[in-house]
Amino acid sequence: MSNKKNDYWGYHLMLDCASCDLENMTSIKNIYDFTKNLVKDINMIAYGEPLIVYLGSNDKAGYSLVQLIETSNICGHFCDETRTIYLDVFSCKPYKNDTVIDLVKKYFKAKSIKSTYITRQA
Repeated sequence: MSNKKNDYWGYHLMLDCASCDLENMTSIKNIYDFTKNLVKDINMIAYGEPLIVYLGSNDKAGYSLVQLIETSNICGHFCDETRTIYLDVFSCKPYKNDTVIDLVKKYFKAKSIKSTYITRQA
């Protein structure tokens, strides 16, 4: 889906990714590289470096990601035990959802991706 500039205040893509490659989703370098490429490929401007921290416990443990972008943020959580990734891309600048999904497939080899997309109005 390609976003068009309308009277929207923001564009929010939420991905629930299942059966991801455990080695790739538990590699801080891979998460970092994914984030850098995502920012570039959706034509955003990063505000600082991505924050990638391992946290949680039991079946919720894994890396969490926050990347501020000039137009809002990219956030994600990578659950080791369930091999799931939950990724949100929110921006007041339009971007192509398919670009985000293609990068998730490339970097994390998700076998299933549920996509939810909403527009936010002022």
